[in-house]
Amino acid sequence: MALGLGSCQTSGLADITGSIDDKADTGRASDPRRDVDLHQERYRANPKDADAALQYGKALRATGQKSQAVAVLEQATIANSDNKALLAGYGRALADNGNFQQAFDVLGRAHSPDNPDWRILSAQGATLDQLGRFEEARQYYSSALKIRPDEPAVLSNLALSYVLSKDLPKAEETLRRANVRAGNDPRVRANLALVVGLRGNMAEAEKIARADLPPEEAAANVAQLKQWLSRKEKENARAQMDKMPVAPSKRSD
Repeated sequence: MALGLGSCQTSGLADITGSIDDKADTGRASDPRRDVDLHQERYRANPKDADAALQYGKALRATGQKSQAVAVLEQATIANSDNKALLAGYGRALADNGNFQQAFDVLGRAHSPDNPDWRILSAQGATLDQLGRFEEARQYYSSALKIRPDEPAVLSNLALSYVLSKDLPKAEETLRRANVRAGNDPRVRANLALVVGLRGNMAEAEKIARADLPPEEAAANVAQLKQWLSRKEKENARAQMDKMPVAPSKRSD
């Protein structure tokens, strides 16, 4: 899914699937390009090193090199076919690259029924949503929520599932739950603002987009929200025009 308003981006709704291949790094800020150079050297020294491949693949994904990440992780999984963390990273890379069915299959090998991982279940749901299998996707989100009740990342993905199936009331309800439990996650808040705006409540959407932000950043987010919603209105208008029957032209004898 496309990125949302968080970090001043507004091409669409934000995918905030829980991390499935590493734990959040709460320490130093990371420079993705520097990380590519760092992990590439270690990976090339031993391409069969599962952790080296995983970190290199993550760095490649962070710099937009999606197909390269898939290639690196695919080779590593051949040599480490039972490494769950590596399979999870490979599955996520496949999803990033648009290989949704293959991603779903690989993610299914990254955990076992007797030891399920809520992050992977949520990621599997997201891949099914991209395949248009919304009801199946929600079964995976439900399983994830049984392990991690009210987890904002899962709730947000569930809400995006409702958006994709054009059930905006349920999407808004679910995102409000996620927003309460997420604290101050800009991605959840951005998604909520977008859905509220799509439902026609622009005043509240702007209020949500501005919440707890410095004035300049709040103004930028509101401007981007309006731009995105305006684009959606134009797309919807064009879609309606395309559905209109075209009157046959009169023949001139």
